[in-house]
Amino acid sequence: MGKKSLGETLIDIYRRLVAGYGRQHWWPAETPFEVMVGAILTQSAAWGNVERAMASLKAARALSPRALRRLEIAQLARLIHASGYYKAKAKKLKCLAQWLGDFCNDNLSRLFSSDTESLRRRLLSIHGIGPETADSILLYAAGKPVFVIDAYTRRIIKRLGLAPDEATYHGYQRLFMANLPADTRLFNEYHALLVCLAKDVCRKRPLCQRCCLKSVCRFYRANE
Repeated sequence: MGKKSLGETLIDIYRRLVAGYGRQHWWPAETPFEVMVGAILTQSAAWGNVERAMASLKAARALSPRALRRLEIAQLARLIHASGYYKAKAKKLKCLAQWLGDFCNDNLSRLFSSDTESLRRRLLSIHGIGPETADSILLYAAGKPVFVIDAYTRRIIKRLGLAPDEATYHGYQRLFMANLPADTRLFNEYHALLVCLAKDVCRKRPLCQRCCLKSVCRFYRANE
């Protein structure tokens, strides 16, 4: 048999992850707007802390663009305190809510009907939304086939020996998007599974013996 293509290798990794962890059905949210809020709150935060902040927003009936616009920024900051960097994130959420009102009158269905590139550019124009946050919104809220790159994904791909020559956000993103079918469900599950692996075993100090990818991992082979 010939050497696997990069696409075949990525699919093999995906299948091993599904076998090891099962499907993740990510993102845990009830509405697309909750996904958007969560994508901002999760910046530099553990998901458990984001869940506490989201629960506070729900309890205050503040999980809508209109409700966020009505809140004073200090009040919003108190509600999301658990997520960390709460003052900065409160400003980001206010900017998002204001933009949604101005741009699409809070009509997310209309917003998400835009083509992917146009929507991405618009999201990146909002204060506090960078590439990872924008792509999380595109994938998990808008259902667009965009692969999200985060620190966990970079760590795993580098250890596997698959890091792209251009070690940038877009370089890593192209690694997936140029070699996998443009499938929203696949990208959704793949990213969620990589996050699961990173939290479980592929940590900063990895637990390689427990890893379902160890037989295809360059880092593991080099450190056996």
